[in-house]
Amino acid sequence: MSASVLTAVAWPYANGPRHIGHVSGFGVPSDVFSRFMRMSGNRVLMVSGSDEHGTPISVQAEKEGLTTRELVDKYHRVIADDLHGLGLSYDLFTRTTTGNHYKVVQELFLALWRNGYVVPRTEMGAISPSTGRTLPDRYIEGTCPICGYDGARGDQCDNCGNQLDPVDLKNPRSRINGETPKFVETEHLFLDLPQFIDALGSWLQTRTEWRPNVLKFSQNLIGDLRPRAITRDLDWGIPIPLDGWRDQPMKRFYVWFDAVIGYLSASVEWARRSGDDDAWKEFWTGDAQGYYFMGKDNIVFHSLIWPSLLLGQNGQGAKGGEPGAFGALNLPTEVVSSEFLTMSGSKFSTSRGTVIYVTDFLRQFGPDALRYFISVAGPENQDTDFTWEEFVRRTNFELANEWGNLVNRSVSMAHKNVGAVPRPTSPTAADHELLLLSNKAFDVVGSNLRRSRFKQASGEAMKVVAAANRYLSDQEPWKLKDDPERRDTVLHTALQVVQDANTLLTPFLPHSAQKVHELLGGTGVWAAQPELTEVADLDVPDREYPVLTGDYAAEQAEWRSTPIEVGRPLAKPAPLFAKLDPELGETGPEWAPIVR
Repeated sequence: MSASVLTAVAWPYANGPRHIGHVSGFGVPSDVFSRFMRMSGNRVLMVSGSDEHGTPISVQAEKEGLTTRELVDKYHRVIADDLHGLGLSYDLFTRTTTGNHYKVVQELFLALWRNGYVVPRTEMGAISPSTGRTLPDRYIEGTCPICGYDGARGDQCDNCGNQLDPVDLKNPRSRINGETPKFVETEHLFLDLPQFIDALGSWLQTRTEWRPNVLKFSQNLIGDLRPRAITRDLDWGIPIPLDGWRDQPMKRFYVWFDAVIGYLSASVEWARRSGDDDAWKEFWTGDAQGYYFMGKDNIVFHSLIWPSLLLGQNGQGAKGGEPGAFGALNLPTEVVSSEFLTMSGSKFSTSRGTVIYVTDFLRQFGPDALRYFISVAGPENQDTDFTWEEFVRRTNFELANEWGNLVNRSVSMAHKNVGAVPRPTSPTAADHELLLLSNKAFDVVGSNLRRSRFKQASGEAMKVVAAANRYLSDQEPWKLKDDPERRDTVLHTALQVVQDANTLLTPFLPHSAQKVHELLGGTGVWAAQPELTEVADLDVPDREYPVLTGDYAAEQAEWRSTPIEVGRPLAKPAPLFAKLDPELGETGPEWAPIVR
């Protein structure tokens, strides 16, 4: 039975290009999941966009000699290009500086305000003594007052996970220039998070299928929730739609507040662009399922804060209330968080030069090699160190030697001897055994993909590839010139399993899957790719921007074994994956930082 599935993908921050550590957390896992869900017959809405507000954007704009608008325009395009190159099948990848996003954020805020879940409070805000500019919480570091960790941020300690305020840090310092911030009294609006503790606790008890690290981390933080500021003293952000606030040029919504609402605003924008303004509701209400993908540093925003915003909008916190303009919205079905992809045991860091940008990687190695590496060796359940040696090994021995070789020799032998898909006669036990294994893999791989177990899923798919290679080596069809019926049966069996394995690998390797489909004589779109297109802002005149979207209903890939058509013409294949120079495993390409 088909379902309506929302794939909500974390919003990359538009202050620079994205590196492979970023897309290992939010990008590739969400696309593998979405492609599988579509192949299984479900209706999928995959949305995200560039996160474009906040002080860090203004700081980076000054560094580059650009206005804030020019900076986000520049990096939104860079990010969209990279995600397009990776083949991430967004229904809409948009941005947070659209008129539509402003409207949705302000409308959801007003529902929270009317239901009593936003309260004004005076606090001590951090400013830079040298510039007078407000310092965002995340740009202040110091020693955590709770666990003593010396790299705690002003909003949260990544070591113990507790919510913090910058003024609570011991020995606070600016991450921008190292100076000690000055704290001044200022009034802000706060989300009254303690009002959601009971509702959050009851809801999390029902999330038994979540990854244990996500669930346990979230449950441990519930009791420590405190009111959290949703406004900041800055001029780059969304205005606050309240009397006494809307006309203050230095009062805007905090970037974290507007960014998480982007999942809803992107869905609304997609619906408006589809010609049915209410189409988004299918993916946010009733029996719809919502899966949220991000790195582990964003768990708290998706498992506690975003659900609190939804509960408050719905009128379902301790103070009750009425649903806002969007009606009663679903809480996440699952928060799918990945750990960190590291280099030499440390997080990717642009400032330290330990970074591999997506653009550079795609230019030299293409998308599917990176997608495969992230799927089989990425940080799904624990931090994982990226090394060129492991990347080269996976590419050469698994993609080129195992999968590419299976495709090449199966199609080549059938093309040489028959010119088309051969007709089988009198299958043996060995033939039936391989076909049964291949057929059963759809349930095994599919079960893992439904639960976002990408390593297990890809591993099970590659078991089919390995079994097919052993089968060919055992049956030796190249020696069966005097027994063409047996030769053709073996080759037909091999081609059937190639087609099955290609289907199993399509969510991971959509670009090469299209090539295999064509090598097997197929025509038309097997695995649809996103389109990068310019659109006009729906609410702001004379403003255009690029978005990712696509027609995924046109693709032929379905999650099942389809009998291969006897007599379908075959062409002589070219290698599916080029083997990499083993020396790359030592230091990587010239443009890459050395990783050992």
